[in-house]
Amino acid sequence: MAYLITHFFEGGTADQYQVVLGAAHPNGGLPAGQIYHVSGPTEGGWLVVAVWDSKEAYDRFMSETLMPTLSKVSGGFSGHPQERSAEVVNLVSA
Repeated sequence: MAYLITHFFEGGTADQYQVVLGAAHPNGGLPAGQIYHVSGPTEGGWLVVAVWDSKEAYDRFMSETLMPTLSKVSGGFSGHPQERSAEVVNLVSA
């Protein structure tokens, strides 16, 4: 089942997002298992929304790719985001 994840980084900026994006998506595409990615500034910080083909794919990306990579770069978001997640019950695309 598809899996929705949102991360809100309080005080986050576009420059910090670009650092994280470059580390998480080095080829400019989506990592294996991610089917949708969008982000932007919002009141008080930066919001990232992603849809994955499964929670397992998301968990694997976090443990094998994102967290190890972020420990090696500087200038990205600091601290942990406010996270919300859900199993997707409706996904409509153009």
